[in-house]
Amino acid sequence: MKRVSKATCLIFAVVALSAARVQSQQPVSIQSLLREMGDRDQVARYPKADFRLKQASSYDRASKTPDDPKGWFSNIDRNTSDKHHNFVRTEENRGRKEWVVMEDEGPGAIVRFWVPWRDQLKPGSDILIRFYLDGASEPALEGNMFDLFQGKGLIPFPLAHESLRSAVSFFPIPYAKSCKVTLSDHPFFFQFTYREYDEDVDVKTFSMEAFRSAKSSITATCDSLLNPAKAAVGDVIKLKETLGGGQEQSVSLREGAAAVQTLSLKLGSYDDANITRHVVLKISFDGKETVWCPIGDFFGSGLGLNPFQGWYRTVDSDGTMTSRWVMPYQNNAKVSILNLSEEPVVVELTATVGDWKWDSSSMYFHADWHGQFPVPTRPYSDWNYVTLKGRGVYVGDTLTIMNPVERWWGEGDEKIFVDGETFPSIFGTGTEDYYAYSWGGRSTDFYEHPFHAQTFSHKYNKLSRKPKIDEKNTQGFSTETRTRALDTMPFSSSLQLDMEVWSWTDCEMGYAVGVYWYGDADTTSNRKPDPEEVLNVPVVPEIKHPKPRSK
Repeated sequence: MKRVSKATCLIFAVVALSAARVQSQQPVSIQSLLREMGDRDQVARYPKADFRLKQASSYDRASKTPDDPKGWFSNIDRNTSDKHHNFVRTEENRGRKEWVVMEDEGPGAIVRFWVPWRDQLKPGSDILIRFYLDGASEPALEGNMFDLFQGKGLIPFPLAHESLRSAVSFFPIPYAKSCKVTLSDHPFFFQFTYREYDEDVDVKTFSMEAFRSAKSSITATCDSLLNPAKAAVGDVIKLKETLGGGQEQSVSLREGAAAVQTLSLKLGSYDDANITRHVVLKISFDGKETVWCPIGDFFGSGLGLNPFQGWYRTVDSDGTMTSRWVMPYQNNAKVSILNLSEEPVVVELTATVGDWKWDSSSMYFHADWHGQFPVPTRPYSDWNYVTLKGRGVYVGDTLTIMNPVERWWGEGDEKIFVDGETFPSIFGTGTEDYYAYSWGGRSTDFYEHPFHAQTFSHKYNKLSRKPKIDEKNTQGFSTETRTRALDTMPFSSSLQLDMEVWSWTDCEMGYAVGVYWYGDADTTSNRKPDPEEVLNVPVVPEIKHPKPRSK
């Protein structure tokens, strides 16, 4: 009998393990992606079917390197003509001209689509969108670009919906081999966010037959997203204290492997809107502090009490702020409340802690905070939300800005570098586009959706310091928030998220952001607790903003 070498045995073992890995994974399909969207436990584990999130957008192609600031901050992120185009190419197909706006080879899935109205005030367009999958000559899905993705047609709300002057879709469109998206007319602004899977991941390509077969899953997912407050099961831990200025109070959670399922916080009063910035939530898991964030930025309320409902968080009009981020740990956990204000504050805290099976895919939840004032708008710059080192998954953020002038502040694009990229795999078209609306802020703007919202918009007249109703006035404070389900961003070694500071006016702004992510025990963030930084960023109602340096 021929002897088998150790090397050969090792090869056989690796092949067998790889085959077992593929067989153990369920195929990626419309139904599996919808189940994943509605499973909050899923984001607390590193994905089994590893992927990288990518984005095809109309960003300005003059932006090539930070070494060329003029090009890097160029703002022609729309298509003005075939000579200046931010799309892939044009094609002739059956006698018609089509503009290719996204193209990907290999298995993947589109998980977010955003497009603004061409008319700033109302929807309307005759542009047809076509999705060609796996090299097919006929589109698997086609229709009016806005009608398809406003939540009133084929794709139901809230999987697709009409945002502020935009159409947005989170409906997954998986493909096994390739995807090409075209428009029937000159594209304007656009973003297609998609997953790129490893080659060995089994993906079931979208078809209308598969769509019809997924009807019950679609209905169940919509119902779940619109009714996120399902009762959590587990031990309930409560704390009620009056914290004096500068005081901190803590409560320990149950020991052993477990996970925080819900965390609710209510203050005795929100009369001073600053209180949601000056009260800080701190959480430690297995002896390491991973959450240090003002409560307004953690729960998405911004400055003051601003009710809204989302998939991961809800802020109620009675003052209760609830988080449904799943936060697992192996041995122990501690939740603390820190009052950085000078006045006493009544705090009620409730945590529900349930069972959790810890394994190699389990990750710790983090919430970091970063604020800065002043932030000059000239010269143009990239403002870093966070830089992470190690393995993890980025899952959301809440941005609160102070704009001292009436003109629009949010032209800046997100630039997201993953695993050491020299050029961002996600390059956006504007800060408001990142948060799923368009054509700038308005004095009366408020919107909410399971995965994004503008929860706070306090506009003021720079002379009277009173709120002012003005369609184009974006002076004052606003809070934008975005959380992720299918569009989470896994990283194996690093992630850097920058947002351009790009205002139409040379002035000094205030920026503050809370960021949410999961990571291994040794994954690190460049954001550290800084009470002085919290107290330095402008808050409401004390508005002592500098005058614009120029108009």
